[in-house]
Amino acid sequence: MKRPRLYGPGELVALFGVSRQRVLQITRRPGFPEPLARLVGMNVWDADEVDEWARHNRPPRPPADEEEQG
Repeated sequence: MKRPRLYGPGELVALFGVSRQRVLQITRRPGFPEPLARLVGMNVWDADEVDEWARHNRPPRPPADEEEQG
């Protein structure tokens, strides 16, 4: 059986080019894939599911001034 590729929060930061705080917001959006596993201190997602979601739903980056306030 093939093991799934996994993304943790750090991989999502790199994939989306956003902060960890923004990754948390993205992963809470309706329709974002459910975590494959919930580990102590972090979730992990099936990379193929996240890649597919990103192809269709890649969130726009907020304006720079909005990021600074957050």
